[in-house]
Amino acid sequence: TDLAQRIQAEKVLLELIDSPECLSQCQLLLEQGTTSYAQLLAATCLSKLVSRTTPLPIEQRIDIRNYILNYIASQPKLAPFVIQALVQVIAKITKLGWFEVQKDQLIFRDIIADVKKFLQATVDHYIIGVMILSELTQEMNLVDYSRPSAKHRKIATSFRDTSLKDILMLACSLLKELLAKPLNLQDQQQQSLAMHLLKLVLNCLNFDFIGNSADESADDLCTVQIPTNWRTIFLEPETLDLFFDLYHSLPPVLSQLALSCLVQFASTRRSLFSNPERAKYLGNLIKGVKRILENPQGLSDPGNYHEFCRFLARLKTNYQLGELVMVKDYSEVIRLIANFTITSLQHWEFAPNSVHYLLTLWQRMVASVPFVKSTEPHLLDTYAPEITKAYITSRLESVPVVIRDGLEDPLDDTATVFQQLEQLCTVSRCEYEKTCALLVQLFDQNAQNYQKLLHSSSRNPLEITVQEGRLAWLVYLVGTVVGGRLTYTSTDEHDAMDGELSCRVFQLISLMDAQLPRSSNEKVELAILWFLDQFRKTYVGDQLQRTSKVSLCSKQDLCN
Repeated sequence: TDLAQRIQAEKVLLELIDSPECLSQCQLLLEQGTTSYAQLLAATCLSKLVSRTTPLPIEQRIDIRNYILNYIASQPKLAPFVIQALVQVIAKITKLGWFEVQKDQLIFRDIIADVKKFLQATVDHYIIGVMILSELTQEMNLVDYSRPSAKHRKIATSFRDTSLKDILMLACSLLKELLAKPLNLQDQQQQSLAMHLLKLVLNCLNFDFIGNSADESADDLCTVQIPTNWRTIFLEPETLDLFFDLYHSLPPVLSQLALSCLVQFASTRRSLFSNPERAKYLGNLIKGVKRILENPQGLSDPGNYHEFCRFLARLKTNYQLGELVMVKDYSEVIRLIANFTITSLQHWEFAPNSVHYLLTLWQRMVASVPFVKSTEPHLLDTYAPEITKAYITSRLESVPVVIRDGLEDPLDDTATVFQQLEQLCTVSRCEYEKTCALLVQLFDQNAQNYQKLLHSSSRNPLEITVQEGRLAWLVYLVGTVVGGRLTYTSTDEHDAMDGELSCRVFQLISLMDAQLPRSSNEKVELAILWFLDQFRKTYVGDQLQRTSKVSLCSKQDLCN
């Protein structure tokens, strides 16, 4: 913690890395260091040494690699962070020397053979072997911007074509072996092994197969470009069954990794399969979803819940509604997903960042309805209004809880609110009559209560704040459904409903203006601005071809 000591330590470290004696000093630290941090320092120095743009001689790198392999084989009980740092050095040496030849042999590619020796020893050695493969896969996928990108792509492509499939198959077979034995959830070694194996599979499935360096923030757009020669792995139903079984068998800290793998399996590119194969693969995914929702205990864990929501969203990203409705258990599964979504919306304070994925699923399902050619019922006209109702009522019910308990108000996070409302606008226009009737009823009820409170002699400030919070949500929601109008599906009846809702907001604006300058509510005013923006984009402008009923209704209201 002492600044002067830290500066001195950093100076010594820099001198050590630049010293000709660096390798011998690192070896000394590894063999005679009295603390794990000394060993970590040695591993860090070696990592920087082998990563230099001017590489060490090939013989020296071979010696370093072999020394580290022997060192961790002889001391498998080292601190986990020391082993991780040393394994990283092995991975760097292997990647940077991938195409180097000695005596007509690609000398650095025998790492997988070396790892198999670890897999035949103790459980500690077994775990280290899996860590080496996992770190190597991750390192091969990592873009080093200090080096030419073409060289990185060449190495990554070669690794993908020569080794990655074998690593994935090995990891899956080891997971099957693990699952075949009685699982002792209290055994830390067994848990550690399962964790590293699942991370290895995830690293394989997250590999940048075609060099497009997908932006991880664009999560909903992701398609996993699995190589064609991997088809056999994906066509075996046992592959998906293995990860669903692991989810149900492992504790939450590990089962969420199994779900993360399933997210990638659900994102496999469509062109990997023929039409019948794709239908069968989708059927196995849906069967797994049904099993999870019928036994939802694991979803009480926030990590599992979040990954499962991502999994559901990826299903619709990668498969068409026409394909989903043809699945054997579709009607039962869509009912279970709807109930799960409604429960999730009602528990608005639990994992709020995951709701985005559920709304993405329903938004895309409803948006696909006009294009479905299948005669099988999609049942969205039954469940979409229920989803909309659950969102509306849960947000109104959250207001008194937030104010009473001093919780963080969801309305303060406008970026999340706008994102959710833009997703909801598509869902809300399905069976729009039901949504409109609900909003009219709730708006009238809350506006009347608000007027009574304003004219009450006691004027309870807390109750007024609650009522204003509810009205803010209702104005946002009216703006959302009005903004969800699509020209090619809209009817005069729907426009008239938009007019009914818009009239109420304009009346509320008059009511709020009458309170000025004595009182105002920022959240209601921001909601009104959102509504006016949505109304303008939908019903005001040069693009309108005809005078809609909503315009007539709103003009009449404003005149009155």
